[in-house]
Amino acid sequence: MRTRALKKELERLLTCRADHLEAALADMLALPARRVINPLIGFYCSGDARLRWRSITATGLLVADLADEELESARIIMRRLMWSLNDESGGIGWGAPEAMGEIMARHAQLAREYGCILISYLDEAGNYLELPALQEGVLWGIGRLAQTRAALLTAAPPLLRPYLTAPSPTHRGLAAWAAGNLCAYTLKPLLKDRVADTMNLTFYDGREPVRRTVGQMAIDALAQFDAANPADN
Repeated sequence: MRTRALKKELERLLTCRADHLEAALADMLALPARRVINPLIGFYCSGDARLRWRSITATGLLVADLADEELESARIIMRRLMWSLNDESGGIGWGAPEAMGEIMARHAQLAREYGCILISYLDEAGNYLELPALQEGVLWGIGRLAQTRAALLTAAPPLLRPYLTAPSPTHRGLAAWAAGNLCAYTLKPLLKDRVADTMNLTFYDGREPVRRTVGQMAIDALAQFDAANPADN
């Protein structure tokens, strides 16, 4: 399949109905990962939120699958995403933190190797990203990784604290979601302060971008704490 035709086919698969998504992703896994990854990364800049986010999900599936067969090839893709966030790359790295989080949520070895790098993007003593839109991506990536490998992210909770009180509702909501997935009990008072926060954000739930309030995200996070430790109720 030629490059243009491949891109069109990927776009068709990624913009399917939500109830067809799993089948579409399975079809994508049958395609050569090395050919598919470039157009997927290109979709990270799409103005179509569904296409953008589902390309990140697809990247996670493809790279995790590739890592099972050729770990070094998967590492090269991780390093490519990291390089795109470097000032010297000449780009901005749209979607790179989210893709890193999605990949690592699906592959344990890559998470062990690169999880600390993702955290470092929120650390002013580390590889801090100043652009608010990239910070949103890191918060989502940490929250996604925490869904499957929270034990690797013990350094993350203190770095979430300023985002729970940030001016941006997207920062506040994503930080609340990440805190809940991490069961970061030290952040519980700040989450309680966010319960009445009615500001909206767009949140990707793994299938569709949806509208939520910051308060809803905080309530969900607190519910995760309660489920993890019912004795505290």
